[in-house]
This record gives sequence, structure tokens and C-alpha cells, in this order.
Amino acid sequence: MNAIAAKAEVERLLTRFENANPANIVLGLERIGSALHRLGDPHTKLPPVIHVAGTNGKGSTIAFMRTILAAAGLKVHVYTSPHLVHFNERITLAGAPIDDERLASVLGRCDAAAGDVPLTFFEAATAAAFLAFAETPGDVVLLETGLGGRLDATNVVPDPRACVITPIGMDHMDWLGDSIAAIAAEKAGIIKPSAKLVTGAQRPEALDVIRDRALALGAEQHILGEDWQINREVSGFTYEDESGLSDLRLPRMVGGHQIENAGLAVAALKAAGLAPNDDFISMGIEAAEWPARFQRLTRGPLVDIVTRHEGDPGELWLDGGHNPHAARALARTLADLEERSPRPLVLIVGMQKNKDAQEFLAPFEGLASNVLTVAANRPSVWSAEDLAQAAQQAGLPAEPASSVSAAVTQAVDAYGRSGEGQPRILLCGSLYLAGEVLAENG
Repeated sequence: MNAIAAKAEVERLLTRFENANPANIVLGLERIGSALHRLGDPHTKLPPVIHVAGTNGKGSTIAFMRTILAAAGLKVHVYTSPHLVHFNERITLAGAPIDDERLASVLGRCDAAAGDVPLTFFEAATAAAFLAFAETPGDVVLLETGLGGRLDATNVVPDPRACVITPIGMDHMDWLGDSIAAIAAEKAGIIKPSAKLVTGAQRPEALDVIRDRALALGAEQHILGEDWQINREVSGFTYEDESGLSDLRLPRMVGGHQIENAGLAVAALKAAGLAPNDDFISMGIEAAEWPARFQRLTRGPLVDIVTRHEGDPGELWLDGGHNPHAARALARTLADLEERSPRPLVLIVGMQKNKDAQEFLAPFEGLASNVLTVAANRPSVWSAEDLAQAAQQAGLPAEPASSVSAAVTQAVDAYGRSGEGQPRILLCGSLYLAGEVLAENG
């Protein structure tokens, strides 16, 4: 199969999975379990697995683990979601994104194995990842849940080496529950008796639930603040546990929360018995990148708009965070950046309708000078007009824009006329919007 035919077959199969089971989210392990059994149970034939659940920081924590392990020369398989531009981003085989020919093969076999009960899009993607991982030599699998944990399709893996739970916040309440404790119970469903439990910063009510689940199963616990800790230093940070103290380099990724994610990655690898020496850990932490996590955009048509005025050009940043916890981390990072390098801040925001826009935007009150709202090119999104109203209710000046490029142009032109200096523009509110921006910006 040539490259063009393989890409077309991938698109055909992905469309088939979308149409065969069009429900956006269907939790449960029966469908994927049956399909995997017909495929020879590839999920039981994997290299050591580190399974990651939580509300925020999953992707960044996995990115740190991946680059740390790669720095030490290990072949790393990775499964994450959603993708930003290309589906292939979800599945990394031994350090490289899966190619279309291989992807068409595993998706096709998953389609055939589904039987009379069609798999959801996410279940098909997960089954395809397991099949590819089992058939490709590798040293480690880094596995991210899609939603929740207990009934997430990834939770068919029987014996992960470590189970990692990143900070838990209020998100996906329609499926996971309307309290931190209820959501934590779903996330804690990934814990297995044979696995080491590693947790990032948690609210007390979440930690109680997670700890009780681990105690009930007899899982060994590695709790932030009790069994391991991190401390920011002038030129780096320290990681400390019972084995000693490590002086580590700062992440390239911006924000204090990324130091926490890096620390969690180190704790997870140590608990799993997979951590290399400190030199490789520092190399990996410094090398880690994760698209649309407070990413500075430096080229492309949107950047051309920002830099077209003479004099000091503005800045264009992108972040896919979409819940209040992520917004608070973003606001802290922007406040730190403002203190070091003052500029007017303009938010360009697009969000899914099932997200609490007012709660997301509230942390930016007093920080953002203006909010321009857009509608992402997807079903079930906030209209630009309604999102602007939500921003106003959160205490922010806001107005709708017809598109991302129109919003960037509006922000740049407004400050060009005002004489205040070019703004710092943050595109935020949705991973789907972030994917559109990355695709549009080349």
C-alpha cells in the first residue's frame, strides 16, 4: 500500500468508527475487552506499562517521562489523546509517530474484530494502540486515560508497573460525578494491587479517596509531600525521596506547574523501577516539549500578523487548557511573565459548550485587558456571542470575533493605534481550538 492509499484508508476507517458508534462518550470495558480477545489479547503482551489518569497535567507528565527514558536510550511507546492536527499523534511506536500504513493495518484489524457491537472511536484507537505496541519491540508503554479511569477503555491493562494520578479538578461532571470525591473515585479506578500508586498534588478530599482505594487493594503508595517532594531553586529544582536528593534542571516548558509535572514524572519512573541516573533525568526534563501547553508560536501566518507593526512586536501564545484548574495555572504563569516583561494581555478564547466558560475565565479578571471570543469549527461549541457574555459576567471586557485570524488582527491593530505597545496574545480554552490554530498556522 503506497503512502496516499494508506492515508486514505486511515481516513476511511476513522470515519467508519465515528459513524458506526456516533455517541461522543460511551464508558465501559465490555466492547473493547471482547475485541481485544479476538485480536489475541495484545494488551496482556506489552512491555512495562505506566498508566496515567487525572484532570490536568497528564500529557505533560507523560512528555517528561518519554524524554527522560529516551535520553537513557530506551524505546518508548506512548498513547495519548486527543490529537491536535493528525490522528497519528496519539500513537508513538518506539519513539516515532505511527505511520499511515501501520495505522491502517491495526485499525483495519480492530474493525474486523469488533463484531456485531461497534467500537467507539476512542475504543478503536485504544485497541489499535495496544495491537501496535504488542507487535513493535519496545521497553516501556506510557498510557494515558481518555476520560476518568475506572471505565476508561485503557483500563483493560491488567498489571501496570505504576499508576499515576495527576491533580484532580472539576471536569466531565456529566460522566464522572459532581464532586471532587466522586471524580477521584473514577480516576482511582486505574489502581491495581500489583502497581505502585504515584500521586501529584491533590485536594484533601481527592487524596482521601485515592488513598482508601490503594489501601483496599494493597497497592504501594508514593504520595507527594509524604514520600517524595520537590523544591524550586534559583537555577533548577530538587527532587527528594527516601533514596536521596537530586539536583535537576528546569523544564523548557513554561510555568511553575511544569516543574510539578516534571517532579511527578520522576516519582513515577522511580516507583516503576525505570528511572535512569540524574544526568539523563535532567537531559530529559530540559528536552521535553508538549504542543499547546503554553506554547510560544514563533512562525506562521498568525505570527506574521502579530509582528507586522514596526518596533517591538507582540507575542502569540497557545494553550489547550479548558477547565478552571488549568485556567488558574495559566493565570499564575501569565502573572509571573507580566512581572518580568510587562505587556497588555489579550485572550482569544473558544470553548466547548460542556465547559463552564465563566469559571474558566474568572482567574483572568484584572489580568487580561480584553477578551475576544471565537467559535471553534466543531459541533457543540459556545457561540462567540454567548462566550463573550460569559466573559463579561466573569468581570472581563469582551467582544466576539468572526475567526481566530480576525481576532489576532483586531488585537494587534487596536494596540497599534493606542500607543500602549503590542500585546501578549493567548489563544486558549480548548484543545480542539488549539489543533485548529496549529493547523492554520502551519
